[in-house]
Amino acid sequence: MIQGPIIPTASEAARRIAAGSLTCEAYARACLDRIAEREPVVQAFAALDAAAALRAARALDAAPSRGPLNGIPFAVKDVIDTADLPTAMGSPIWKGHQPRADAASVALARGAGGLMLGKTVTAELAYVTPGPTTNPHNSGHTPGGSSSGSAAAVAAGMVPLAIGTQTGGSVLRPASFCGVVGFKPSYGAIPRAGMKLMADSLDTIGLMTRTVEDAALFFAVLSGDPPELLPDLPAAPRIGLCRTHLWDLAEPSAREAVEGAACRLEAAGAVLREITLPPSLAALTEARVTINDHEIGRSLSHEWAHHRKSLSARLARTVETGRAISRAAYVAALDAAESARSCFPEAMAGCDALLVLGASGEAPEGLGSTGDSRFQGLWTLLHGPAIGLPTHRGPQDLPVGIQLVAPRHADRHLLAVAHWVMARLGSPSA
Repeated sequence: MIQGPIIPTASEAARRIAAGSLTCEAYARACLDRIAEREPVVQAFAALDAAAALRAARALDAAPSRGPLNGIPFAVKDVIDTADLPTAMGSPIWKGHQPRADAASVALARGAGGLMLGKTVTAELAYVTPGPTTNPHNSGHTPGGSSSGSAAAVAAGMVPLAIGTQTGGSVLRPASFCGVVGFKPSYGAIPRAGMKLMADSLDTIGLMTRTVEDAALFFAVLSGDPPELLPDLPAAPRIGLCRTHLWDLAEPSAREAVEGAACRLEAAGAVLREITLPPSLAALTEARVTINDHEIGRSLSHEWAHHRKSLSARLARTVETGRAISRAAYVAALDAAESARSCFPEAMAGCDALLVLGASGEAPEGLGSTGDSRFQGLWTLLHGPAIGLPTHRGPQDLPVGIQLVAPRHADRHLLAVAHWVMARLGSPSA
């Protein structure tokens, strides 16, 4: 169970730093103190330079504000390049690898005054073989993955903001398991330059935060949106309760979270309707696997040719499977995905967002698996924004999140809907 003082949210700290009631150095020290307290068990960080972070914080204090993230610490998943810390990608193949430049997302965050605190643990090459990170709520349970360290660091109060990546469910699943807000924007909304690409048609940079307000602020900086407060909705949102073909595969706690949220939101004034997606969308679960495996098989051609024995057995099997998928089968899966993206807005029947399962349920026990990605993979394939909200807890008192999804490029509107939803549902006590 998470204990101890929780650092201020990014939005709250930004206001206090701008007003002069909090220094960048003091905020950074609070984060580093929290890391020192929790890191021995949580093991969220792959690389950290506390002295460099404090020097950078003092430099920010001594200069005019650089932007809306001035002095706000953030962490970066270790498949995204940083010029001052190595990018090892959770793989012995890349141990000690030091890029010469920041990835675009990191450069944008630093350009807005953000303080890059450290690199967070990733599953091997952002796939399924986990690193050492544990769930901050119960160290005997997985934090999810592959953005394991990013979710755990935010959940444990180590940093207010963290960058992750999602190919299937690598932002939304750990967000649900760790009880934080996870935002997977529309495909390509945050530039991917400097990120290790595994499945180019799917890979998306996403964010972990404690609040929707923080997610909106961080997204605005990284996407080029104006960093304004989320607008109030002109009316209560129209929410579509969508169980999908995966409904019966989820644990009761996950189904209860979605249905309970639907009842409470309707009572709070939301216009709720049941949405059944076209049967063709059910086939997208298999199509996503075809695209994922084929692209991974080709993206890892260097590692396969020169470091095959250093790949985990699970990743090696996926590379072998992917290299055996025909170009024709791959193109058919791409065509099915693009057709679904075109018809998805109509399938939503005028709803502002669909309310769907966030994950399979509570974080599974043990650290050998990061969990089932199918509950997020469909929405990743559709290329639209998806946000996970920490609204419930399960029978083992572990977080269980819900998920809201929308069509492509409706990112800001989805964030506004999520903000409305969280104001009505609130977060369960940690």
